[in-house]
Amino acid sequence: MIEVRNLVKRYGETLAVDDISFTLEPGKIYGFLGPNGAGKSTTMNIMTGYLGASSGDVIINGYNILDDPEKVKQYIGYLPELPPLYMEMTPEEYLQFVARLKKIPKEKQSEEIELAIERTHIDEVRNKLISNLSKGYRQRVGLAQAIMGMPEVMILDEPTVGLDPKQIIEIRDLIKSLAQEHTVILSSHVLAEVQAICDHILIIYNGKLIASGTPEELEELIGASSMEVVLKTNSSESARRILEGIEGISSVTVTRFEDGVTSLLLKLNKGADVQEAVFNACVQAGFPILTLKSTEMSLENIFLELTEAAAEDNIPVAGYNYDEGGSDE
Repeated sequence: MIEVRNLVKRYGETLAVDDISFTLEPGKIYGFLGPNGAGKSTTMNIMTGYLGASSGDVIINGYNILDDPEKVKQYIGYLPELPPLYMEMTPEEYLQFVARLKKIPKEKQSEEIELAIERTHIDEVRNKLISNLSKGYRQRVGLAQAIMGMPEVMILDEPTVGLDPKQIIEIRDLIKSLAQEHTVILSSHVLAEVQAICDHILIIYNGKLIASGTPEELEELIGASSMEVVLKTNSSESARRILEGIEGISSVTVTRFEDGVTSLLLKLNKGADVQEAVFNACVQAGFPILTLKSTEMSLENIFLELTEAAAEDNIPVAGYNYDEGGSDE
């Protein structure tokens, strides 16, 4: 169990983390989202003990990282955005070094090294210089050092940054496998990646936690759904105006118009059921319907909706009770 309580980090007059509180349960993958400078990496660095907080608490397995950092670090594996690798070493030499740094008992070091190599699939490069490895393999070596000693909590900061699509899929699958035995917390700018592998998402904006929940819960928080309509018509503007006049539709966007076919995205008000009204309006206007279906909001759309609403300071944190104290991150 991980508890972050009223966490604050100041740099002079700058408030990087603004009274954040949340609880993370074991055995799940959590995604930290937010624009650059939102406070994601600062929060993660405090959770790992690499950075001190101005105030607040981080409790992992009953121990406070601020009071007992050495004890808490035994439960944490950390992969920063730039893996702390020594290029003149081989992966095996590097993991031997890490085992000593982590004070793994000498009689268990070989077993732990082999387990880390096996879990991260780096056996074929274990005796090559790290300087000669691809970026994908270097990320794997960084993950191997993070799981040395089998810590209960894995904190990964931008684990797939700079990787090619094949490498991203490989690291993504590896992270999923880690969640079987670890609680995984990752930060990423790639929203599709977070949506693909995370069970729970925390969105940070201007140092505050503006939303926390599953993708479904965040969509419910926004209170909107959408529908795709594809019509056979050359008059995309007429179609847009007709659909905008239907009660329950908040906006209509033309997403494609070519060869006499118009695609439109309808954003619906919460609880609105407009399928029959859309069908009737299109028939009356003489616009043959090629497609009419509900669509799920992408994490990108959810993220933009929530951050825009947060900028207006009118959206609560999903799953968080302000009356119990704390603002969030």
